Amino acid sequence: MLYQTANPHGGDLYGREAMLDFSSNINPLGAPEAVRRAAMESLADLERYPDPFCRDLRAAIAAYEGVPEAWILCGAGAAELIYSFCAAARPDPSLMPAPTFSEYALALEASGCGVIRYALERENDFTLTEAFLSAVEASGARAVFLCNPNNPTGRLIPRALLEQTAALCHEKGVRLFLDECFLDLSDGWENGSLKQLLGSCPELVILKAFTKNYGMAGLRLGYCLCADGALLFQMSKTVQPWNVSVPAQAAGVAALGERGFLKRAREIVSCERAWMTQELKKLGFWVCPSQVNYLLFYAPLPLAEKTPAHGVLLRDCGNYPGLGAGWFRVAVKRREENEKLMAALAAAVGEA
Repeated sequence: MLYQTANPHGGDLYGREAMLDFSSNINPLGAPEAVRRAAMESLADLERYPDPFCRDLRAAIAAYEGVPEAWILCGAGAAELIYSFCAAARPDPSLMPAPTFSEYALALEASGCGVIRYALERENDFTLTEAFLSAVEASGARAVFLCNPNNPTGRLIPRALLEQTAALCHEKGVRLFLDECFLDLSDGWENGSLKQLLGSCPELVILKAFTKNYGMAGLRLGYCLCADGALLFQMSKTVQPWNVSVPAQAAGVAALGERGFLKRAREIVSCERAWMTQELKKLGFWVCPSQVNYLLFYAPLPLAEKTPAHGVLLRDCGNYPGLGAGWFRVAVKRREENEKLMAALAAAVGEA
């Protein structure tokens, strides 16, 4: 839990009146009914310790991802796996774009590792380009952290560039930590993953989570894929053996059986993202062209302070290196909710 520090993320609805939470990027459909049912039915086994090897869950993930079970390590959310990777590998220093997900740097700093940031440019819609390869060459980094699609920009990394980066990391013996937690809700869901390279690139670690895809943020469940069993073993030693709860394991197995669920969510995201982008631009905001279920925009106004009075939470991105004051991120939800967001933003602009 956090202690005597500000919450660096969104999703903090506690201690507030009922609000629409646009600060966390969860599947607009929420959790499938089968997932809720599996979690509820698992309560009958609460007197048992969780399976410390996540046997059924790893088997389900292996079948879903098409990888050996030995390449899978489960954790209590993707965040735990980020911290366990940093604690096990201690990649000092590590290279990452800016802006990107803040937990990479926090986990590295907690393990005593330095952070090298590669600045993305607004003029280029914060898109990672081939110039990044030169930064990998020159940085002396022991690990490269990439988020595809990137959080908070919503931009996908071109497949060719990902493959070039993986090849370069393999050549130099540098870890490539690739966060694909939002990939299944993005425009690149079908051909964007690098999991086909796991066997030939043991330096590659792919991070996945049930949080966003299946609306399971409250259960905390993620996993990583890597062909380097020695690394996974060291990562497993950094957490307690019962870190994935009984309800989380049961819900995860059920989620992977919901094959049509993500397709329905992507259809909603594609339609609503286009509408939201148009409406945000009407309000005079600069909007980063997103390819996933959230939007980054710039508005030099104190919107995050004002929208709660109108029943809406935004993600203030002022704490992202590479952004600063005036940057905000909002999740893509369903039309009725999105209309309430736009009404709240219009009211906040009028009060500014």
